[in-house]
Amino acid sequence: MLHFSHFAGSRIHVGLTGSVACYKILDLCRELLSNDIWISASLTEAGSRFVTTDSLRALGVSPILSSLFEDPDHSFPHLEPAQQADVLLVAPATANFLAKMAWGLADDILSTQVLAFSGPTVAAPAMNPNMWQSAATQSNVATLRERGVTVLEPEAGDVACGEVGKGRLPEVKEIEYNVLRALAPRDMEGMRILVTLGPTREHLDPVRYWSNPSTGKMGAAMATAAWLRGAEVHCVCGPCAVDLPHGIPTTSVQTAQQMYEACTDLWPHQDMACLCAAVCDFRPAYSYTDKIKKDRVPEGEMNFSFAPNPDILYTLGRNKKPFQRLIGFAAETGKNLESEARIKLDRKNLDWIVANRVDRESGGFASEENSVLVLGGAGHADHLGNETKSEIAWRLWDLILRS
Repeated sequence: MLHFSHFAGSRIHVGLTGSVACYKILDLCRELLSNDIWISASLTEAGSRFVTTDSLRALGVSPILSSLFEDPDHSFPHLEPAQQADVLLVAPATANFLAKMAWGLADDILSTQVLAFSGPTVAAPAMNPNMWQSAATQSNVATLRERGVTVLEPEAGDVACGEVGKGRLPEVKEIEYNVLRALAPRDMEGMRILVTLGPTREHLDPVRYWSNPSTGKMGAAMATAAWLRGAEVHCVCGPCAVDLPHGIPTTSVQTAQQMYEACTDLWPHQDMACLCAAVCDFRPAYSYTDKIKKDRVPEGEMNFSFAPNPDILYTLGRNKKPFQRLIGFAAETGKNLESEARIKLDRKNLDWIVANRVDRESGGFASEENSVLVLGGAGHADHLGNETKSEIAWRLWDLILRS
């Protein structure tokens, strides 16, 4: 899960209803609190059958409300979230409680709070698969979504009653991502953004390939930050394991040629492209269909010829429309970082280029942190350094949006 300091100090009110999945919300609260996000909670009578106020209080959740009438510290508990919170999260949200939300019923602490709350609301359903698929629940969900409530899709799998189907509480990290999206500024709303990330692999034979150590972390941070701020993001991913919100569609590729084809197909429909992938500039001129056996190589030596791969960034820059913006990333070694980056900025018709040294202990491939030089038109230059890649990503979008 990527962390962004931008959300520190935000306030979230969590409503827990009667589902066995309640225990998972304790992990969610722990995760949000570790990022300096303030959390209060309401526990319905049914929800208190599965977790206790003491469990929430031990994590640092405060205040915890459970009654409309028996809390001397809060004169108007049904108004607490509206007065304090930035986002209201109902998790888990049972079929019964989704119905209350859709029909405006207000007969307990949480349902009155939901009715009085005018800010962003997120609901994470959890219930029996048949209850989720029922016409009544689907109608209620559609009504809530039409009103602007973010109702997540439940996960499919085994549920507590022993049945199998769609009804499990969404993953904790997916709930967290959607809460953060509700908190984030919507300054990228409606933008269509293509992001590439990870390495490419160019096969020598069926079991060996030519590649690089890219893990896709920087690209994943750029994609996630843009999605949190409201953008429609599509990722073209080389072979790597990255943690992306489910709301970001992906195209998985292996080779530079495959990435080239995916990008050139998507680019005409995008407002912006951010090409973070570490694409192999060359591929073996010939790839063996069978595994190369060392005892069949004369004198134990192997010599390969390499052919150039298509330049994705150059191609997109050459075909860029006036309304489109193109951001490139450059992994460099040596002391000529700025001069090398500026050559690429001009030659490839980029709006921005983000360059970093990968021959250092911190900031290179697989590192959690980064230090980058950001170059734009008219001699613009910024240094962003010694921060996590997610923080760098957030600040990069700030720079780009201000230009």
